[in-house]
Amino acid sequence: MSSAVARAPRGQFDGVLQIVRYNWTLYVVAIFVSAVVVGLVLLIHPPAALAALLILGAIAAVFWLALSLAVSHYVYDRSDLYRWEWIREGVAPNPGHVVNIHAGLDETSLALQEMYPAAEVTILDIYDPAEMPEPSIARARREEGSALASVKADFRKLPLQSETADLVAVIFVAHELRRATSKEAFFRELARVIKPGGRVLLVEHLRDTWNLLAFGPGAFHFFPRHEWLRVAGATGFRLSEEISRTVFVRAFVFVRA
Repeated sequence: MSSAVARAPRGQFDGVLQIVRYNWTLYVVAIFVSAVVVGLVLLIHPPAALAALLILGAIAAVFWLALSLAVSHYVYDRSDLYRWEWIREGVAPNPGHVVNIHAGLDETSLALQEMYPAAEVTILDIYDPAEMPEPSIARARREEGSALASVKADFRKLPLQSETADLVAVIFVAHELRRATSKEAFFRELARVIKPGGRVLLVEHLRDTWNLLAFGPGAFHFFPRHEWLRVAGATGFRLSEEISRTVFVRAFVFVRA
């Protein structure tokens, strides 16, 4: 089905500003702690080696904050990631039933409806506060209202008939399921609802060298590539295609094994 809601143009800094809004407490704490450390060094004059370590730590914290925001601006505002036509061109050219899954911040459903005007598009919100305790998710849910209605769904039992979806899009949401058993339960449901020959599109940052360099300790919120392949293999999928969307974001296309 097509949507009568028009997609608002994306601003030049929308992506990075969203990150600041949803995670502002982390930035404030990091800057405050760094300033306190520098102030204490100047005030109490610890041994030179300790002072150097403390100053370097404060500089590293501020540097990673600035670098992470610069990389986020590149990924979300400057790259072609959010020009979602790459999904139609390289993943699924003409699906009949598209399922888009999010956890409260839905930035893709309108784009999918525009790309696939003849398709049925089902939008599922799998937010579970017990499984997704990050404050940034709760803040995003309060601040961002989707232009399209979503169906509240349990990720362990999606409200869909078996073998009815041609394309399931899971974009920047699966990593919020922190436990291996939760990810596996979710992927088993994806295997149930996807048609033979259908595709599951998983888009994620990875815990790899590039993201560690860009986000520092924050990259440990992501999962490594081998974990997604393990989860997929354990739940009846095989990797059909792997697409790099900048060096910081990977798109996996899974099909039923």
